[in-house]
Amino acid sequence: MAYNHRMSQQFHGSQQQHARGRKKEDENDALMRLPDKEIAGCINDIGIPFTAADLLKPNAQQIQMVLEWFAELLMNITRETVEPGMRAAAEDVGGDFADIVPLDTRNLMGFFVNLKRLLMECGVNDFTFTDLTKPTHDRLVKIFSYLINFVRFRESQTAVIDEHFNKTEKTKAQIETLFAENQEMEQRLEEMRRSQKAVESQVKEKVRRNDELKARLLDLRRTQERVAENLERVKAEKARRQTSLEEKMERLVRSRQETEKLRPYVLESPATLQSSLTELSENLVREKVHIDAMERRARALQTSSDTFTVVSNDIQACIKLLEDISVELYPSAAIMFEKWSRPRSFYSAN
Repeated sequence: MAYNHRMSQQFHGSQQQHARGRKKEDENDALMRLPDKEIAGCINDIGIPFTAADLLKPNAQQIQMVLEWFAELLMNITRETVEPGMRAAAEDVGGDFADIVPLDTRNLMGFFVNLKRLLMECGVNDFTFTDLTKPTHDRLVKIFSYLINFVRFRESQTAVIDEHFNKTEKTKAQIETLFAENQEMEQRLEEMRRSQKAVESQVKEKVRRNDELKARLLDLRRTQERVAENLERVKAEKARRQTSLEEKMERLVRSRQETEKLRPYVLESPATLQSSLTELSENLVREKVHIDAMERRARALQTSSDTFTVVSNDIQACIKLLEDISVELYPSAAIMFEKWSRPRSFYSAN
């Protein structure tokens, strides 16, 4: 029982909410709803013959024509403008059986989708396909009332709409420019692809030639490494031989110098050499005698120097002794000097 009671409460609550929403929607419809004559007059003003009787007994084709005019005015959309998109969609979905749906029906369905979006913006959220195929008086009054009020509002906002329209046109022009640039880029890309195909054979030849050159370069590099090793070995051998040559040259120079020293003796006669040797011996003896005499003299001078040193030390000792004696005798000498320096009257008085 409690469960049924809760269910009944929820049911009554949802009914109340639906009733409030329906009541609010009816109030909006009442505010937006226009008289039949005013609706017919507005449609006549746009150039389509229309009377209040046409609202009471609507004709589907006439109503579709009026709605198409509103769609073209507000969205720039007609059944002809949606035809390419619908054809592409039919081909995408149906494939080979794209024509299974008649062209008029297909375009009408595409037009209905765009018209429904327009009416949702105008405030009609319950627009259906039946409103196009089997319109009724009450539904047409609501739809036309909302459309006419939206057109009136649009006319009051012409400046804003024109501003956005200009922006749209500018954007459209930019899109067309970018599309043209894209087409140009695609053409250039196609030309580049053709050029690429044209030079593919040359590229292959260059690649083959490059591979051959790489192999040749590797061979040359290995040869260069071997030559570098031989060069280093030759340089080391050259340095060793250069050092040996310098040593031999140095020995040769010394040998030549010694030879030059000995050359005079080799060229002279034995008698001359004998006399030279005798003279050298005599000179050597004289020098030796002179050296001995100088050594004896040096020893004598050293002895004299030692004697002078001893005497000098004795003299220094005597001088020091005299200084000590003079220091000891200084008081007595002072007294004696004082006595001798007094006047004679002093002595006579005494």
